[in-house]
Amino acid sequence: MPGLPADDRNPVSAGSFSLIDQIVRDGARRMLAAALQAEVDAYIAAFADERDDNGRRLVVRNGSHAPREILTAAGAIEVTAPRVNDKRIDEATGERRRFSSAILPAWARKSPQITEVLPLLYLHGLSSGDFVPALGQFLGSSAGLSAPVITRLTEQWKGEQRAFAARDLSGVDYVYLWADGIHVNIRLEEHKLCLLVMIGVRADGRKELVALSDGYRESTESWADLLRDCKRRGMRAPVLAIGDGALGFWSALREVFPQAKEQRCWFHKISNVLGALPKSAHPAAKKQLAEIWNAEDKEHAQAAVKDFQATYGAKYPKAVAKVIDDLDELLAFYEYPAEHWVHLRTTNPIESTFATVRHRTKVTKGPGSRAAGLAMAFKLIESAQARWRAVNAPHLVALVRAGAKFRKGKLIERPEEAPAIEGQPAAA
Repeated sequence: MPGLPADDRNPVSAGSFSLIDQIVRDGARRMLAAALQAEVDAYIAAFADERDDNGRRLVVRNGSHAPREILTAAGAIEVTAPRVNDKRIDEATGERRRFSSAILPAWARKSPQITEVLPLLYLHGLSSGDFVPALGQFLGSSAGLSAPVITRLTEQWKGEQRAFAARDLSGVDYVYLWADGIHVNIRLEEHKLCLLVMIGVRADGRKELVALSDGYRESTESWADLLRDCKRRGMRAPVLAIGDGALGFWSALREVFPQAKEQRCWFHKISNVLGALPKSAHPAAKKQLAEIWNAEDKEHAQAAVKDFQATYGAKYPKAVAKVIDDLDELLAFYEYPAEHWVHLRTTNPIESTFATVRHRTKVTKGPGSRAAGLAMAFKLIESAQARWRAVNAPHLVALVRAGAKFRKGKLIERPEEAPAIEGQPAAA
């Protein structure tokens, strides 16, 4: 949406790029290896009953092929494909049958990032059988992946998601926390899958998926269950949480982590405000709202709010009320380092990850699995997480956790000498 706060996808240094690229390549290599192994296992299992005169299996594993480089979206990665010894004879040709991988044919030197392709296709409504034609254009072969291979991978990813959801959180400190509810159609006939997503910023400035669960219409109880579970596993209260004002998340947060501060997402707020204004007023309103969230400090933001109220208060009081009623929570980010403001104003880390699947409305034929949808969403975030960069000025995150105070976005070295805020007496 034009005029909305910019996200944090800024250029990074060459060194950071190299590290991120390496992480992505390692992830692609592991997932491709898992897919190839699952394909071979399915092929061998399909002919497990075929044996020679001595009772030995005719189709068995036979080591691995020589490593080769495959060009992927993540760069060139080295792949070692498992090899199959198929002793069966083709009656039509009289020659030995050969196993040919549909995922990585012998001639292939290019391959997609399977870690991203499969979850995206599933969340867009494809069933196991649909993967065959859908992946043909990516793999250069109409054979694609077979339904049994997709099923094996889905089961593997379900196990990884369950292990993630049960991990210990006592050794990680999330200082900032983004929360949002994402509705995705996954061929469920009655209800969408509601994903409750939390992404945090560690004390070292790195972003990380904290929790992913399926809930019921973003209800307070669903969020409370997720937060309680995180707390039981050792999670500390975040210093600041960022989310949409309509979430049941806030009631749950106040119950489980009452000490956490709240920041409303400007991405959602601007959309709500514009919804209460005629379209003819949108361009000017966007400009005035930008003067609030993009002000140089909190005092200038409050002055911009008064200007917005003076302009629209008489004719569109509902639109103004949407800003005034949540003003403290909308401007909370000004109490933190100025370098972090761009990250704290919106829930963009979650929004951008699910941008390709969030607004899907068409439901395809065939039953869908909530568990599989949750596993695919987990793999989608896991893949995206390899490209997330740390927040600006990551060294300041630990100071925020330590309780450091900031005035106009700058660290107050000696709080007792801080200048008095308007309306409050100066420190003694």
